[in-house]
Amino acid sequence: MKLQFEHVTIPKGCSIRVFDRRIPEIPFEWHHHPECELTLTLNSRGWRFIADHIGAYDAHDLVLVPSEMPHTWASTKAIDDSCPHVAIVVWFTEPWALQLADTCPEYSSLRKLLKRAAGGLSFPPSAGEMMESRLSGLLSNSARDRLRAALDVLTELAETDALPLATPQKAARITADESAQLKRILDLLHERFAEPIRMRDLCAAGNMSERSLHRLFVRHLGQNVTDYLGRLRIGRACMWLVETDRPISVIAADAGFSNLSNFNRRFRAVRHLSPKEFRRLYVKHGNMPDPDDFELTKRSPSLEKPKRQTSDRLTAK
Repeated sequence: MKLQFEHVTIPKGCSIRVFDRRIPEIPFEWHHHPECELTLTLNSRGWRFIADHIGAYDAHDLVLVPSEMPHTWASTKAIDDSCPHVAIVVWFTEPWALQLADTCPEYSSLRKLLKRAAGGLSFPPSAGEMMESRLSGLLSNSARDRLRAALDVLTELAETDALPLATPQKAARITADESAQLKRILDLLHERFAEPIRMRDLCAAGNMSERSLHRLFVRHLGQNVTDYLGRLRIGRACMWLVETDRPISVIAADAGFSNLSNFNRRFRAVRHLSPKEFRRLYVKHGNMPDPDDFELTKRSPSLEKPKRQTSDRLTAK
């Protein structure tokens, strides 16, 4: 899972960019960019990856991804096989949105929306249908019509309930050196998440001390390395639980857990149900079990006092 930088170009004389993507399938393209991204996915089912969040998506999936947060979608099938997968993407910069919120009282809610989206937001299908109803404006040849439609969507979303996705990023600005270091470390974690990764390997990848590594993660990801890795492993296990009929013990081992009891305990801590119950709910309802309501009110890990990492080997708790 190599993290790629996407250079998003906003046309000259425009405040936003709208992209109408229609393709036979949506490929896994793990990437990031400085712009905020609002993506509406149509006629597609599959998996979305937003930083340390991994979850299923379906019709009218609508997600707001904040600046610099790694993300991608990966389709598994089209809802209508005779039509392409569709992704309507709106890119805009955070400074532009905040300046608009400060200058125009009518758009002051954009500030609240961006604050809520610190970890990414997943909106209900009704919000996706609302955005789809504005496609004529969003895809207009007129830049003013596109901007008008995008602002209407964003201001409506600012008043819409949404589900937080990933661990919120802290507001601290990241330097170019820190960004390069974090990218190398995350590349290593995502490539070798199932292996017993040692702290010294991550320190070597980032060319930094263990203390500096811990501070980098807590400052910019809001959690320590062990917690990030644990959520990554649980997310991958969720995929295998619903996409395969492999035994849970095999999935636990493949996801990097040393034994089944550790896996069950960690899975329940994250998902609030056992792996067996998770799989059974998926089979019964045909979709990913929704996170409990506690996710809407759970305190952000960035607000918790970080725990010191004393072990050299990173294993699931």
